[in-house]
Amino acid sequence: MTISLQNIISLLNSQVIGEITNEVIETISIDSRSLQNDGETLFFALVGPNHDGHIYIEELINKGVKAFVVHYIPENVKGKAVFLKVENTLESLQKIAAYYRSLFNFPIIGITGSNGKTIIKEWLNFLLSPDYNIIRSPKSYNSQVGVPLSVLGINEKHNFGIFEAGISTKNEMQKLQAIIQPTIGILSNIGSAHDEGFANIGEKIKEKLKLFSDVSVLIYNKNKTIDAFIKPEIKTFSWSFKEANADVFISKKSILDKTILEVKTATTKFEIKIPFQDDASIENTIQCLMVLLYFGYDYKIIEDRMQLLYPVEMRLKLKNGINNSTLIDDSYSSDFQSLKIALDFLENQKQFKKKTLILSDIFQSGLSNEELYSNVSQLIISNKINRIIGIGETISSFKNKFLNAITYKNTDEFIKDFDSLTFGNETILIKGARTFEFEKIVSLLEEKTHETVLEINLNAISHNLNFFKSKLKPETKMMVMVKAFGYGNGGFEIAKLLEHHKVDYLGVAFADEGISLKNAGIKLPIMVLNPETTSFSAIIQHQLEPEIYSIKGLNAFLQIAKQRGLKNFPIHIKLDTGMHRLGFQEADLPELIAKLKETKVVEVKSVLSHLATSDDLTHNEFALSQISLFEKLSSTLLKELKINPIRHILNTSGISNYPQAQYDMVRLGIGLYGISNDEEEQKYLENVGTLKSVISQIRTIQKGESVGYGRRFMADKTTKIATIPIGYADGISRHLGNGVGYVMINNQKAPIVGSVCMDMLMVDITKIDCKEGNEVIIFGENPTVIVIAKLLETIPYEVLTSISQRVKRVFYRE
Repeated sequence: MTISLQNIISLLNSQVIGEITNEVIETISIDSRSLQNDGETLFFALVGPNHDGHIYIEELINKGVKAFVVHYIPENVKGKAVFLKVENTLESLQKIAAYYRSLFNFPIIGITGSNGKTIIKEWLNFLLSPDYNIIRSPKSYNSQVGVPLSVLGINEKHNFGIFEAGISTKNEMQKLQAIIQPTIGILSNIGSAHDEGFANIGEKIKEKLKLFSDVSVLIYNKNKTIDAFIKPEIKTFSWSFKEANADVFISKKSILDKTILEVKTATTKFEIKIPFQDDASIENTIQCLMVLLYFGYDYKIIEDRMQLLYPVEMRLKLKNGINNSTLIDDSYSSDFQSLKIALDFLENQKQFKKKTLILSDIFQSGLSNEELYSNVSQLIISNKINRIIGIGETISSFKNKFLNAITYKNTDEFIKDFDSLTFGNETILIKGARTFEFEKIVSLLEEKTHETVLEINLNAISHNLNFFKSKLKPETKMMVMVKAFGYGNGGFEIAKLLEHHKVDYLGVAFADEGISLKNAGIKLPIMVLNPETTSFSAIIQHQLEPEIYSIKGLNAFLQIAKQRGLKNFPIHIKLDTGMHRLGFQEADLPELIAKLKETKVVEVKSVLSHLATSDDLTHNEFALSQISLFEKLSSTLLKELKINPIRHILNTSGISNYPQAQYDMVRLGIGLYGISNDEEEQKYLENVGTLKSVISQIRTIQKGESVGYGRRFMADKTTKIATIPIGYADGISRHLGNGVGYVMINNQKAPIVGSVCMDMLMVDITKIDCKEGNEVIIFGENPTVIVIAKLLETIPYEVLTSISQRVKRVFYRE
């Protein structure tokens, strides 16, 4: 993408502040973390209810970025760059994308619906790429921000486009239509996703159909409800399993692990075989089939290509690797746009200075190989990759374009040479097209653990953080609790994400948790809430900040601090306002004040307390009495010591229930991980962790036979039993045994039978169609951690923090 900066200025009708030195823009950016930001980048400082891109401008100027589209100019950067001042930076980004799209004249497919958009897009790219140079949305870039960024990827070599559009409420689709300007429309389906943004199903359908206001044809599954909202002037090409007046009638039958589709049109009938049996995949496949039919493809070509369709992986996964390495698994696609995204993810999540890229041939239409691999080389240089391992005939022929590169003709060659290569203490991005079978490489490099994993959705963490930010006054700071291994979800990876979101503090329980984060490169201030006196030296050494809750603890810390010659070392004073766990009580204040007055060794960075009943409004009076006492005691400290520290008392429930007590900072804990004590609030939080396993073995037992230790389950009829490799050593409570708990297999409940063992549990699958190796959900969307906690008569905290660290954590971004 190349656009004249002068053209952008006139297009946006922006006020220009600063001297223009670069006439051409090669990159549009909204992500300050990207190492692809440089002197030819135009950065849009987007502003949302809970984020402000303007705070990253100084950091970007230091990286060499010279031009910014802004709503305002921060004081600390005035005169340091060129600023295009506009009323709304997001609308300006969309306006540029719409203009840029209008410069190209070729078929564009626009896809919307509640589910399946990304899969349809990826399959259409696979099916059509032999015949077209295709530009498509990378990953799931279908939002008000993602769509313009996708469209700005078009170049003069492309002759076909596929873009998806996602909305969550009214008055959004018209903006996306103006950017995509589709000539062909696909409506995937209408489901329950984002129902809260619409008054009813009709309102949602009308909004989604706005994408197709100017298409030549709309492809969809014929439905009377949808038909009622399609305007007469829109030409349609419909299909159905049951509507006789659809343009294409489909019937299906299953054979082994495949489905045969019988396709009937007005003029012909034929069959195709597809490698799926689930309803969603079949429907998505048919949408693709309809596109091929619309373009008049020969039935033999349709059959040959469609039987090669494959499951689409839509996540970038972060995994533990061998020899203390970290893997980023993106082993299912290889094109330039998705490589840029993966490299940004690598930079955001890297735990080591050394970075290795294992890269297959790039399948990118629209550019010659010479241009393509020159661009790839520049991208790799800008991302400071230390080592490149190229796999494929084409990338091998362009080896001379890369520094520190090793190349192999194919994946098998790499595997044969694997033992001669050294991997360790590095972050490794594995990025390859599906045909290269890079999952074999992931298997070699992945740390060997058992088949149970806890998947952590980093997008959901960002969403939940922003939800609670929206409840705060703009000036209120936020501390986020990452103690207990991030409530069982993981430490460093979550801390790194929070650092990007510029939270003000991280909170841990013990010094070793904070030391681990500091050693991993986290620069945010970290408060240690329960420091033991034996850890004070280590706390000082690693620049952690201790909570002090007793005179004994204060004396011990002062003694060590004096020995080290410290001045104004930050400490945090904990007050006991009724929790009666830790903290200075009112009677302790005179001695505390006297001690602090006579020393300059420490500085009181904050004063805090903890609510005992913030989640239970039946104890509202007690909570208010705590807040009142905190106001009294903390005010005494501030007045007597003549200081103005940060004050904070609210935890997650307090943020929602006692907004009047935000003071200077709040402490977000379990809410970040998608758990609320309020049922109404829970609807707005996203699930973060999904605990998964697999079926190890299936057996059939007869009436009177037993399962597990103590014969606690006796079959009263012929019963199918599945064994799952997860047990109480992994954190599954034994109280879930004997029918109390259940797991989900193929969206059906499988009751836990017999006793939960140390490493295994058994479930009844008599009524479930499944096989060995099938996925098992222990908790996630269904059942939720909240449901499991109720079954155990405990709290979600205990369920989450019980998950053993021997369970592999896989972090991913959609």
